[in-house]
Amino acid sequence: MAAPPSATVYRTAPVRARRPVPPVVVALRRLPNPRLTGLGGGIFAAGVMFLLGCVDWLLFDGGPLMYGLLFLPVAALTAVWVRPADLVTAPVSVPIAFAFGTLPIAGGTGGVGGRVLAVITTLALNAGWLYGGTLVAGVIATVRKVRMIRRRYR
Repeated sequence: MAAPPSATVYRTAPVRARRPVPPVVVALRRLPNPRLTGLGGGIFAAGVMFLLGCVDWLLFDGGPLMYGLLFLPVAALTAVWVRPADLVTAPVSVPIAFAFGTLPIAGGTGGVGGRVLAVITTLALNAGWLYGGTLVAGVIATVRKVRMIRRRYR
């Protein structure tokens, strides 16, 4: 007498209920989502910061408060828009962009030497904004990298 055919049983993973997506997230997903290379992210940040420095010089007489406040979202956007392969470049290129953007607001007289000293002084006096924007870019890049590693691990 032959044994009856055995049935194979496969276990499936439990199905998780999906959380509803908040309307803010839906609105943010509709915004443009460019993927910049490391060099492209640096050029983007430097160009925007130079433009914002010129606007700050024209409208606010080169006030460091407005320049610093405008630097934080530029740092965040640079870290969000850089490609996953180039995430390490975001916290590096953002301080360079900050320094480049201070050229219009630094002032300085007496030729190139006076201009360089004015930029160095401006960077020293606005170090808090510089560190804050670099920290924002670093945290965003780190979170993106951790999420990418977790996704790859799954």
